Amino acid sequence: MSEAALRLEGIIIDASGLETRLSTTRALSLDLAAPLSAEDQTVQAMEDASPTKWHLAHTTWFFETFVLAPNLEGYRLFDERFGFCFNSYYETQGPRHPRPKRGLLTRPSVAEVVAYREHVDYALAQAFARGVAQAPELAAMLELGLHHEQQHQELMLTDVLALFAANPLRPAYREAQPVRRPASQRAPSAPSWTEFEGGVVRLGHQGQGFHWDNEEPSHQVFLHPFRICDTLVTNGDWLEFMADGGYEQPTLWLSDGWAQARREGWRAPLYFEETDGEWRQMSLEGLRLLDPEAPVCHVSFYEADAFARWSGKRLPTEFEWEFAVRPADRRANDLSSRLLRPAPAPPGPGLRQMFGDVWEWTQSAYLPYPGYRPPAGAVGEYNGKFMSNQMVLRGSSCVTPAAHARATYRNFFYPHQRWQFMGLRLAELIE
Repeated sequence: MSEAALRLEGIIIDASGLETRLSTTRALSLDLAAPLSAEDQTVQAMEDASPTKWHLAHTTWFFETFVLAPNLEGYRLFDERFGFCFNSYYETQGPRHPRPKRGLLTRPSVAEVVAYREHVDYALAQAFARGVAQAPELAAMLELGLHHEQQHQELMLTDVLALFAANPLRPAYREAQPVRRPASQRAPSAPSWTEFEGGVVRLGHQGQGFHWDNEEPSHQVFLHPFRICDTLVTNGDWLEFMADGGYEQPTLWLSDGWAQARREGWRAPLYFEETDGEWRQMSLEGLRLLDPEAPVCHVSFYEADAFARWSGKRLPTEFEWEFAVRPADRRANDLSSRLLRPAPAPPGPGLRQMFGDVWEWTQSAYLPYPGYRPPAGAVGEYNGKFMSNQMVLRGSSCVTPAAHARATYRNFFYPHQRWQFMGLRLAELIE
């Protein structure tokens, strides 16, 4: 067992049911790809995105490389060339195909990638049957691979949306689903706020259970008294920002953000389109009329920060968000709801939409916690080396697998990126 795998020991409370959860997760990836043609699965919309076929192969390569090849006696590589094709950014695993050119991988075919998955899934079943997978170190690596695949399930849908939004036919990934608004839900009212006294609090992952290395160690943080909005910023709110010239006022923007907005010609969130005086937004259900009550989505950190400044508020810090979520309503419009788009806030008092709908930008830079130490070996490349020039998002989105969300989860993206399901809620200090 490698040193990297040994560093993962102890992150699982109970490995029972791991085989079932793993096979269910692996099957879900194929289910998500099922509505797509072979052509859909091969094309890359932009440098930040990857083809669906690549996601299916990369997650399979992960299990083959870090679980099966070093641990399952007699395991045979499906194709030794696949390591070059489907390694993502693991420098310790050797050279790889350039990320911006993944759309050029017309071979292997989708059928060959599916066969690759079947080959690896059979070997994973053999690892369980032989008792190899039950070893704590290997079970921990399997758990990591499961959560890694869940990340790519979200990315698959995000990247499909980017691809279909670039297609002039505006195809739909699936037929439109109605939003079921409870009969008790009334017209939107003025935003309400939840207040917190602050003080010295302990944050970060504590105890056992799966978590990424960037969620630890737990540490003390001082929070000034603050309040945070009970719901997310909506499309209707954003239209007001746009109508008030939010994209034309340089005093609202950080300098880098203003330069980015001018360079890219931003005048609305990504996938917004105005036709005959009406705003629509591209979604996984095709081009739809904008729902003013739904959370705004596909905005960059720069846009979120400008909106907060226009509102006279600010974005929460990641520590305020994590502290606030503790007593919050945990209902979530995530992948399990199969709506595949942000939905209006459910009725009820208190903090809502803390999970699901959209990842929430914070004002916190993505940095290591005090005492952070990345794992040794290849898995140490997973989070730590990206702790520069990126911002933290918290929560989860409408395409995040339900089991993949937790209060300490730290997502991170560059401040200009907006193709992910990204939104915001407001906060402010209590004077």
